[in-house]
Amino acid sequence: MSDTKINSPRNKTIMLSTEEIDRYKKKLLRLENKVFPKDILNSTINQELFTALDFLPASFVDLLFIDPPYNLNKDFLDTKFSRTSIDKYTDYIDSWLSKLVRILKPGASVYICGDYFSSTSIHLAAQKYFTVRNRITWQREKGRGAKANWKNSSEDIWFCTYGNDFKFFVDRVKEKRKVIAPYRESGKPKDWEETPEGNFRLTHPSNIWTDLTIPYWSMPENTEHPTQKPEKLLAKIILASSDEGDVIFDPFLGSGTTSVVAKKLGRRFVGIEKEEYFCLLAEKRLHLAENDSSIQGYTNGVFWERNSLSEQKKHGNNNK
Repeated sequence: MSDTKINSPRNKTIMLSTEEIDRYKKKLLRLENKVFPKDILNSTINQELFTALDFLPASFVDLLFIDPPYNLNKDFLDTKFSRTSIDKYTDYIDSWLSKLVRILKPGASVYICGDYFSSTSIHLAAQKYFTVRNRITWQREKGRGAKANWKNSSEDIWFCTYGNDFKFFVDRVKEKRKVIAPYRESGKPKDWEETPEGNFRLTHPSNIWTDLTIPYWSMPENTEHPTQKPEKLLAKIILASSDEGDVIFDPFLGSGTTSVVAKKLGRRFVGIEKEEYFCLLAEKRLHLAENDSSIQGYTNGVFWERNSLSEQKKHGNNNK
């Protein structure tokens, strides 16, 4: 976590210089009294979650995205998390989820991330406050092998709503896939498009996502955060469950992916993160987003399959 480290030219991992650390520290917020939405919108709050929660305004969030520490042994700089029982982890989720309900607008959507061992607790806690609509399972390309178990290469996202009058825009999150066996009717393509670059079909999104790439060293969005989510993942959620101008809230912001994607897609945002270094990375990414609104895997309103960057470049980089 030092500005003395020099990356190779191909390594695009976002780092912080001493000057940037000093500059971005000035942008971070710490709450000491109750605030109005205008006081915190488009900001990063560097504070312990339970301290900040009591100062947040009521009913101002349209979309809540939660990526908490999973129920496993993991270090996040100065914060250490240890695996515990399902019952204790359920109580941990409930301890902050119960307080987050107050900040939601009627009809808000809620997405909660977890892995196979965390998901039981997430479901048990979430159903107390929300309607559980679905469980998304997304595939990671990599996973640590085991001799006596299946390699774990997937994670879950629980989709919930606070009421029945919620937003979901399926046409914004269709996926563009190559047609393997193009079917024609009267000589014309049926439900697919023939282009000079190949044959493609727009498909409805399912709750199985296999088109995501975990950020790594040659991707411009990559940071040193150990569990960073792909910008493409957040783009799917934000486009499906919010409109431009809506407020997106992330209580475990990490290196800022939620806020960055919200900004790139014309939404307002608020994030809380305990670790100052990750907050500073978030602020640098927000600054970079002012001149680059691209999201790898999402171009001109279309989500592309994994490893189709060359096709995306042919179609431009406009995300609006």
